[in-house]
Amino acid sequence: MRLFDVLLHRRMVRLWRKAALNAPAMKLGELRQIRAQGRRLGHYMNEALAVAENRLALPLVGSSAFPRPHGTDWAWRPEVWRLPLPAPGMASVPSKSMLGREVTLFHDCARSELSLRQVRNAREADLAPFGLRMDVFAFDGSFLSLVVDLPREATEGLTRRHLIRLDTIVEMEKPLEIFARLNIRHGPNTEQIVRELPLNEEETMVEFDLAYSSLNERRIERAWLDLIFENPQMSQVILRDVTMSRRPRAAL
Repeated sequence: MRLFDVLLHRRMVRLWRKAALNAPAMKLGELRQIRAQGRRLGHYMNEALAVAENRLALPLVGSSAFPRPHGTDWAWRPEVWRLPLPAPGMASVPSKSMLGREVTLFHDCARSELSLRQVRNAREADLAPFGLRMDVFAFDGSFLSLVVDLPREATEGLTRRHLIRLDTIVEMEKPLEIFARLNIRHGPNTEQIVRELPLNEEETMVEFDLAYSSLNERRIERAWLDLIFENPQMSQVILRDVTMSRRPRAAL
């Protein structure tokens, strides 16, 4: 706030403090004038306060805050759930369309009747600033998935001793099965581990245990996550948050 604005604000506070003190002795004409001025001022003040309260109550844009298990050595929230996107939504989304730099939609529909939109989270329980809403109308394909590319840090130092954890907050119009598949490319091979999201439980979390994989630790190139939606026609799904973390499993 500029110095002039600060001085003007202080002067206005003094004037209204003086009006409040003198109101009991004012003439009726003066009171009517004060009331009219106060109502006009109060209207704009209430509007500004409502916007301020709403914005200050929302999760902070860019936030990467979320609970992390003890021993976590990498944790991440993708940008769709963290930062505002230049293009927040798409309709009639073709396959291989990207929303932001990390999320890609894949499907085999002959005619796309799908839409994707980034939405602002505002619930008290939300830690992520943004959510991702997907609306599916007619669906004539055999598969629908959101692919989330993991950053390079996710695979640096990755070993078969690691547990990789996925936490999500999901809202659905109707019951739906959602599967999470972790893919890790190592050399010419790709390790894949599939888990079904426990959507009926309070905590929607799954873990991928690399101890049971055939991962070649020395040849890891990249990793990505598939969120696979079964029978999605005529449904709306809102992913309020998606976070991932990893930690070494406890030594036996």
